Amino acid sequence: MVFSSLLFLFFYLPATLLVYYLVPSRYRSLWLFAVNLVFYGWGEPVFVLLMVFSIAVNYAAGLLVEKHRDRAVPILTLNAVVNLGLLFFFKYYDFLAGSLSRIPGLGFLHPLGVTLPIGISFYTFQNMSYPIDVYRGDAKPQRSFIRYGTYVALFPQLIAGPIVRYKDIADQLDDRRETAERFASGVTRFCVGLAKKVLLANSIGALWDVYKSMSPASLSLADAWLGAVAFTFQIYFDFSGYSDMAIGLGRMLGFEFMENFNYPYISKSITEFWRRWHISLSTWFRDYVYIPLGGNRRGRGRQLLNLLIVWALTGFWHGASWNFLLWGLYYAALLILEKLFLYDRLEKAPGWVGHVYALFFVVIGWVLFSVEDLGSCAAYIRSMFFGGSGIVSGTFLYYLRSYALSLAVMVFAATPLPKKLFSRLPEGLLRVVRPILVLLSLVLCTAYLVDSTYNPFLYFRF
Repeated sequence: MVFSSLLFLFFYLPATLLVYYLVPSRYRSLWLFAVNLVFYGWGEPVFVLLMVFSIAVNYAAGLLVEKHRDRAVPILTLNAVVNLGLLFFFKYYDFLAGSLSRIPGLGFLHPLGVTLPIGISFYTFQNMSYPIDVYRGDAKPQRSFIRYGTYVALFPQLIAGPIVRYKDIADQLDDRRETAERFASGVTRFCVGLAKKVLLANSIGALWDVYKSMSPASLSLADAWLGAVAFTFQIYFDFSGYSDMAIGLGRMLGFEFMENFNYPYISKSITEFWRRWHISLSTWFRDYVYIPLGGNRRGRGRQLLNLLIVWALTGFWHGASWNFLLWGLYYAALLILEKLFLYDRLEKAPGWVGHVYALFFVVIGWVLFSVEDLGSCAAYIRSMFFGGSGIVSGTFLYYLRSYALSLAVMVFAATPLPKKLFSRLPEGLLRVVRPILVLLSLVLCTAYLVDSTYNPFLYFRF
């Protein structure tokens, strides 16, 4: 993983950008499409065929929906069956076969050892949104297979998002402007994301790995919370860092992707948290599942049922494991409580009450998300409240001293304060400071990657 990261950073990416700007504008989409396929097939060449098949099916569905408006619903239904069938087989078949085979009479079901194609959840959702947008009149059908394939397989956001909907970048596929200012802005955004991923997420992730490997019963109450807080920061800086890199890379190529994070840890409610966390996924489920189910238009009871369905699907989208379904239902329960009575009370309470409430439940939620074995997960959460080996341990004090500065930096970096302070600098000083910080972050990240073997991308498995 470390070698691949360095190879991408210093060879693949510069070469891709150089050729992209050298070829005439009319050939740039073709170049990107080819580069996207090479990038995706780097580790698993056979799955390039699966992605091209998925692209072809949805490309054809968009054209058919436009041409046969009177039969659009059956076309969209068949298209959804194909997309979700592929996703189900590769992501969920082994899990469900293993679970159902324990039921008498279903012993004939056996896991097949199916390998999960990287990013299939992301590009499946992107593909599915296209013919739906054409049907709704939100987008015109794309006549060029190359341009549509470029949209789906665009390497900056292909394997870990954000989920880019066709209607949001349709015009950019046909006509985009690459400027020096946009390129420079993209480089800055990419380096910010790289620093968040490499310098912050990786460092605190090592602490979570220590606690996750320990027996939950051996953790003191303080240890359990420190480990959970470590993962809380790891997943934020890992995923938001990758989203920043994707947005930056897209900007270098003339694309503008939607923001995927908006300082979620400053939220005062769970409702607000999910308006700020993984925004592209939340809005996808809202627009293509929640609203079509009826949203809040059919009474309170139906609205709560719709929330339950959406969050069960959201949890399962993240992975083929019962803990993800439990995680989705956990948030469904919290959001339903807020809809019924809690949200209004939080709005009237002092701001710090909402912050404490939201962070308390978010941290617990990340334990549900990270610890896949339900028994271990329950034991870990039990230690967070009762302490498996007391309140405070020597292990906790050791790691708290070791990571105190890192934790303080991450608390600061997870708020809008750095951006606000940076924006107050004089423009002349910014012109000098910005490139220095960009270069410094690139050097530090490179040094870290060269010296470390620990560089996981948490959302690659989704």
